[in-house]
Order: sequence, then structure tokens, then C-alpha cells
Amino acid sequence: MIEYLKSRIRPIRYITGMISILLMVISLAAFAIKGLNMGLDFTGGMVTEAVIDSSVSKVQLIDQLQPVLGESVTVTPSGEEGRWVIRYPLAAEGTAPVDMASTLHHISEHVQIVSNSMVGSQVGQELVDQGGLALLICLLSILGYLSFRFEWRLASGALLALLHDVILVLGFFAITQMEFNLTVFAAVLAVLGYSLNDSIIIADRIRELLLVKQKTPTADINDQAVIATFSRTMVTSGTTLMTISALWLMGGAPLQGFAIAMFIGVISGTWSSISIGTVLPEWLGLEPKHYLPVELDAAP
Repeated sequence: MIEYLKSRIRPIRYITGMISILLMVISLAAFAIKGLNMGLDFTGGMVTEAVIDSSVSKVQLIDQLQPVLGESVTVTPSGEEGRWVIRYPLAAEGTAPVDMASTLHHISEHVQIVSNSMVGSQVGQELVDQGGLALLICLLSILGYLSFRFEWRLASGALLALLHDVILVLGFFAITQMEFNLTVFAAVLAVLGYSLNDSIIIADRIRELLLVKQKTPTADINDQAVIATFSRTMVTSGTTLMTISALWLMGGAPLQGFAIAMFIGVISGTWSSISIGTVLPEWLGLEPKHYLPVELDAAP
């Protein structure tokens, strides 16, 4: 595997870099055209927890609720058998609220409403604002760190790799119209941290090689840096994906969005740190001289 990479790593980096740009364009187009299917955490709505007969399946429950509450209703199991959490939009203004107990009695003899709470649209808008602020602070902090740690040409590659990963995750949720809720947003922030770590490992190796091999072309140095860190990258990403896969398969519906976002983010983070993270600094003219100490003129 390593020998194959040594002979073909440069075309692999360039081709994957172009593919990454294409995927970013597609994701941005999907995000602009379709937007995100924002969950009740952001839009506001009702959350009802109910206990019904354990013989009632999730499909039966959804088939009963959708004609009454709309297509956006979601149903998730809540611990014990027969206990469900039902999320649905607020009733339109001037419309009587839905009697959940009466609706559920059509498919279950025993119905117990455990809790019924409302997330107002104002609270949802506050969550959108706070989430956007958290994402902005995170990106600015990362930008400040990269600017301090690396020369701007090398830092720009790591920063674009971060944006690439976030855009791909958002693009996937825009294309599939899966619900984008607070857990998915938390996954986006986690992806930022994970991708940054991978990009820094490769960028740090590039910086070391630029200082040691000052007469070597930058493209060759980038190839050597990717090959030198490839085994570590694959082991780290592989073990992380195994954990996320277990969470995806056994975590159930409440964690599905989080696991999917993390899965896509880890794959794209590994991909982008090898492609965009190394190709962009080359295009910007990164050279060994940019890491040489600046000589000061002697005082007269």
C-alpha cells in the first residue's frame, strides 16, 4: 500500500483536490436551493411523551399521527417498551390544538400522556443565533491558532480543509433533507476539531521538511509528508469510524443524525487533509524560504 502511494501520491492529491472542489460546489448549490430541514429545536414545536400498548409498532404510530399532525412529525422510542417521544409542529394560528390522547386511543387501548411541552419559535430562533455564534467563534479561534502556528500559505490549506468538511456535511443534510437538530449541530462542531487535528499533523510535517530539505521542491515535500503520516492517519480515522459505526447501528434514531454527520465528517476530514490541505499551499507558492529566519540588517 505504501509503495503504491509513493509512486502515485501526487496525481492522487491533485485528483482528489479537484473532486473536493466539485463536491463543495454541489453541496453549496444544494444548500442554497433546498436549504436545511431544521428540527423542532430550531423552528419550535410540541414535544409529547406518551406510553401506549407495547404491541403498537413505530410504523403504526406514524401512520396514525401523520394525517393529524403533518408529514414532519417524528417518533422516537424512549427507554421502556411502549414509551414514545412525539415531536410535531405547533398548530396553525386559529386552529384548535390536537388532542393527543384521543388520537392515540384509535390504535391503543391504554394511553398515558407523561409530559407535553412546547418549544416556542422565539426559543428556536435564539438557538439558531447561539448556534451560529458558536460556529463563528470556533472558526475564528481556529483561524487565530493556524495563523500563529503556521505561515499563512500553509494555514490557508488547513482552513479550507475545515470549511470543506463542514460544507460537505451540510450539503448531505440539504440533499437528503434529514432533520438538522442540535445533536447534528454538535457533530458539526466535533468534525471541526477532528479535521483540524488531522490537518495540523500533516502541516507540521510539511513545515519540518521545508526546514530540513530547503532545496527540495514543495510538491515533493508535500508528497513525502503525506506518505510519512499516512499510516497514522488511517489508524486514527479507522478506529474513529469503528466507534461511530457502533454508535450509528446501536444508538437508535435519536443518535442517527449525529452518527451520520460524524461519519461523513471523519471521512471528508481524512480526505481533505491529504488533498486540499496540501494542494492549496502549492498553488499559493509555498516554498522553504518562507520558513527561514529573517536576517536583520546590522546597526550602523
